[in-house]
Amino acid sequence: MSKIHVMDETLANKIAAGEVVEKCASIVKELVENSVDAGATEITVHLREGGIKAIQVIDNGCGMDKEDAVLAFSRHATSKLLHDDDLFFIDTLGFRGEALASIASVSYVTLKTSTGGVGTYVEMEGGRLICVEEADARKGTIFTIENLFYNTPARLKYLKSEQSELQYCVSFVEKFSLAHPSISFVLTNDDRVLVKTSGSSNLHKTIHEIYGVQVSSKMIEVQKSNDDFDVYGYIGKPEILKSNRNHMTVMVNGRVIRNQDIYRAINDAYYTYKPDTKYPIVVLNILTDPTIIDVNIHPTKQDIKINKINLLSSLLVEMIKDALYQNLLIPDAVERMSSFNPIKNELINSVVEEQEETYESVQKTFDFAASDSIDTSKKVEDSESVAVNPDMKRLVLYPVGLAHGTYIIAENEEGVYLIDQHAAQERVNYEKNMKALKEKEVFTTNLLFPITIELSQSEFLKVKAQEEVLREMGFGMEEFGINTIVFKSHPTWLLYGHEEESIRRILDLIIGGLEGFDRVKFNESIAITLACKMSIKANMHISREAQEELLRELCACDNPYNCPHGRPTIIKFSIYDLERMFKRAMN
Repeated sequence: MSKIHVMDETLANKIAAGEVVEKCASIVKELVENSVDAGATEITVHLREGGIKAIQVIDNGCGMDKEDAVLAFSRHATSKLLHDDDLFFIDTLGFRGEALASIASVSYVTLKTSTGGVGTYVEMEGGRLICVEEADARKGTIFTIENLFYNTPARLKYLKSEQSELQYCVSFVEKFSLAHPSISFVLTNDDRVLVKTSGSSNLHKTIHEIYGVQVSSKMIEVQKSNDDFDVYGYIGKPEILKSNRNHMTVMVNGRVIRNQDIYRAINDAYYTYKPDTKYPIVVLNILTDPTIIDVNIHPTKQDIKINKINLLSSLLVEMIKDALYQNLLIPDAVERMSSFNPIKNELINSVVEEQEETYESVQKTFDFAASDSIDTSKKVEDSESVAVNPDMKRLVLYPVGLAHGTYIIAENEEGVYLIDQHAAQERVNYEKNMKALKEKEVFTTNLLFPITIELSQSEFLKVKAQEEVLREMGFGMEEFGINTIVFKSHPTWLLYGHEEESIRRILDLIIGGLEGFDRVKFNESIAITLACKMSIKANMHISREAQEELLRELCACDNPYNCPHGRPTIIKFSIYDLERMFKRAMN
């Protein structure tokens, strides 16, 4: 007797639902994407108990006739793919024809739809057609989903709490609103409006509607193109960093995606503008030829393959660096303090991030393994060709005091500034070190007393593998016994009196690195490590002349706003802010 047989269609749909319908937000996603593909300009999502009890999606799209309304619930039924070659030219959000069949197989579904004439009403329960009848002529579609997973209790018990399911739904609608600013979105839960956008086609206005004025006022418009990609959107100034990646909204051809390579490129562009544990707020829409991307690699279609990821990564890094360099990024102290208040749905977004798929972390400062997908060698070199913001170059600051031996108080005709003396000098020294490391001609000095460093066997082998790199940097070194190296000369930019400590730190960077040595990352790590050591510390009182010199050097830096670890170097109290705080200005 044959053991192999073809599954019942209802059973097959239930199995497919395990991939398509992970949570309530999955249903919202599939139905909203269908509405967008139908040309809707207004989409409303109503939830009951976070979507667990009921989900309703209403749109004003093209609607369906009676035949299509019934056929839409069949597995692999779609209007978006007709031939094999269409897979290479996908320009719609949906295309597999699995979503409605999967949703209907594990819930109770009602559909009202019309193309403008007599409408159609369809009821489905557990994948079975209950009834089909005429309905009103309102153009568009209304899907109502109830009793989710009623016939698959094993899946039902794995739904999260009402609050968690609601958080997923809100996060999705927010991101989707940013991806489609020309569409008006409304999301309610138990008749309470949580998200509402105007559909104005103005992306900056949509950002304001989602995140509020504290974020929207700190966004920088960006736009750049190459032969394969057009990128447009907004990036946040470093003063509004977040603790997770959930505020990095990236769209490719209107599809909200999560892509590790793109996230890494964005973080690389913010390198030294932020701490490694913080992430920027960005909203970027990438347009490209559909043949360059593959959206058919993940059940939720949220991750995609990009054929020319290196070109895209380079474009993103260059675009973001240009924008950061050309904008005056000194944070206003009053606005900075108020920005600590949580933005809209901060809790929602942070909880959602905890539940998302785990992505590989962006390379840390001392992690100089070369990326397979991003040319990190351009990260530092590109900064030389960027037009540095002239406003900062012209800024003149006059020191008037030192607070707690740590913060220089300075002023000019625009207001009062506080400068972290350690962070400021760390930035100055970092850029000096980077310039010295990139010089073709290396100046060295001999050590009066050679420095002998003993290593373990594994450490010795790692250092020997990079011996040529150390010699190119200006270190004169020789083997001296077993697993021992003696240094007889060093480059002149090492801090006087701290030569041995500096050499040991450099060797630690080599020994602690991952496989795949990256010279550019290595140079950056050296520059950052030694800049910290060379800088004045907190609680150290320096003279007025030293303060003046430090401020001149800081204003001349390419990035004077942050130390190389990403901490701010300078904040500003405008004259107007001071007058408001002292009630001299009352508006």
